[in-house]
Amino acid sequence: MTDNLLREHPVSTTTVETQTGRFLPLPEWTKTLERLRNTRARPGPCVAVIRMVPSLRGGHQTFGAPPPGVASIVETQLDQFELLTVAGDDLLVLLRGDKPKRIQARLGALMSLLAESYDAWPPEVVPACGWVPVSTSRRAPHAGELIRRASLATDLAAHKLDLVPVRWSSEHLEGGAESKKPGRFRTTVQIVTTLLLGIGLPLGVYMGLDTVGIDILTPAYLVIVAVLVVNSALMWAENLHALDPKRPGEPKEPFPPASAIIAAYLPNEAETIIDTVRALLAQNYPGRLQVILAYNTPRPLPVEAQLRLLARRDPRLVVLEVPFSTSKAQNVNAALGVATGEFVGVFDADHQPAPLAFHRAWRWIADGADVVQGHCVVRNGHDAWVPRTVAVEFEAIYAVSHPGRAALHGFGIFGGSNGFWRTSLLRRIRMRPDMLTEDIDSSMRALLQGSRIVSDPALLSFELAPESLGPLWHQRMRWAQGWFQVSRRHLLATLRSASFNTRNKLGSLFLLGWRELTPWASLQIVPVVAALAWQAGGVTKLDWMIPAFLLTSLYALSVGPVQTLFAWRLAVPEIKKKPWWFGVYLLFNAIFYTEWKNVICRVAQLKELSGERRWVVTPRHKHPGAA
Repeated sequence: MTDNLLREHPVSTTTVETQTGRFLPLPEWTKTLERLRNTRARPGPCVAVIRMVPSLRGGHQTFGAPPPGVASIVETQLDQFELLTVAGDDLLVLLRGDKPKRIQARLGALMSLLAESYDAWPPEVVPACGWVPVSTSRRAPHAGELIRRASLATDLAAHKLDLVPVRWSSEHLEGGAESKKPGRFRTTVQIVTTLLLGIGLPLGVYMGLDTVGIDILTPAYLVIVAVLVVNSALMWAENLHALDPKRPGEPKEPFPPASAIIAAYLPNEAETIIDTVRALLAQNYPGRLQVILAYNTPRPLPVEAQLRLLARRDPRLVVLEVPFSTSKAQNVNAALGVATGEFVGVFDADHQPAPLAFHRAWRWIADGADVVQGHCVVRNGHDAWVPRTVAVEFEAIYAVSHPGRAALHGFGIFGGSNGFWRTSLLRRIRMRPDMLTEDIDSSMRALLQGSRIVSDPALLSFELAPESLGPLWHQRMRWAQGWFQVSRRHLLATLRSASFNTRNKLGSLFLLGWRELTPWASLQIVPVVAALAWQAGGVTKLDWMIPAFLLTSLYALSVGPVQTLFAWRLAVPEIKKKPWWFGVYLLFNAIFYTEWKNVICRVAQLKELSGERRWVVTPRHKHPGAA
């Protein structure tokens, strides 16, 4: 068996310098693994494979035998009796038995440590890791099979390029069960389910308790009033904090090289990509600017020839096909391998940043920011009522909510496009393909590392909004489910983090916790009023003139008009000159749009909890005009 293993994984002739003597030749390492496998100890050990891969190959080619520096770094992180060896181009690590979550965390920290040491090897080289627990049962796989499984997991990690170790799974790596797909009427059933949970269940509880002499309607009513007041107060605070946004200082350092990364799925964005590339090449930036188009496509397209011609004419443009990619995150991660800038701007394929965008972004980064999120402006608002609605909504988000919340809570977030990162930070953080909102996830991981994220409403980029309600539904469903993913993964971590002060933790509690509960809380007035009417003998017998009810209702209802007014006051000139857009938005928001988005948020939570994850591409079409 050992002879077969040696034939499959010839021992590298690379000299591996060790500090503690934990490196063993492959035959001895394998014998140690077999001995531990046969001891029946629980938990059994773990086999991990670490491989240095070129980011442009995505695991199809290795960097070669692991550099001595890699083995030295890995060895410093090993505990007593943990061993490593070299098999071909892979570094094999034998870890002591532990809980899977702890092993994943240890290997994840090791990948981050290797990524932080990228100066020791070319930037296009990325560490990847796969691992498999060693079963100590009598029918457990032998050493060669364990290494093969860990190597397969490493192949998948290499495709993702996100520094996340992958545990071997027969389902994911060998054609097992497929991921859950939504049925034709699944979403309809989920909408009905949320209404039953949000209205029917509480109403049944209120009425049932009332029949046995227990009245909880008064406390429930007071809780709802408190929720309305808190929500309104927070929105008022955001609005007021947005009135005077901070401005970046003038940089004392010269403008460094910068890179723009455009992530594109070309069949969907072939009509817009040329205009986006030209807008970025036209940037008025004093330093050297590199523009990277990182794209994936299932088939050759005519626009690829146009892009290659542009690249030949302008050496600043790098056209990078990422053949193994299935996501924006993988495209961005691959582009980091060729990025030469000290900071990078990340853009979707329909964005056209203002000419001074990189100039202004560097002012923030030179002033100490690690990430800068700009203001996304809709440029196709004239086309139809849906993009017109989104145009006003984006002003409420990017001109009011984002800068106001950043000032209130002490941290901003990266929104996925028109965001600028220190390159070294993004190389460490990466973007994760398994997250539906990889941008928010990367934001929270950066904040947990102590990074500073700012929001600048004057850093403009112009994008296309969905043109009809169907694509908007799918887009917002992905956003809502992605936010819920992030909340589940990071809320407790932020509340426990030493990088977050009390103000930051309160902001995180609101952003990742309270915000997820609000769509459900907004429904509760219905069962409470219905139960009160049932208790009183009819709706007409209710006393609607209760001062507390009137005051809180007026206060809560004032928030929508006030936020719309703030959005108009702080909007970019292109949108502000259309005041009737804001008036129509105010009415539409009150009658339909707010509850429509609440429905999406509630359904998205059910989808996430049931394991249903689906990315529906938002259609993009060429739009020559501006908003």
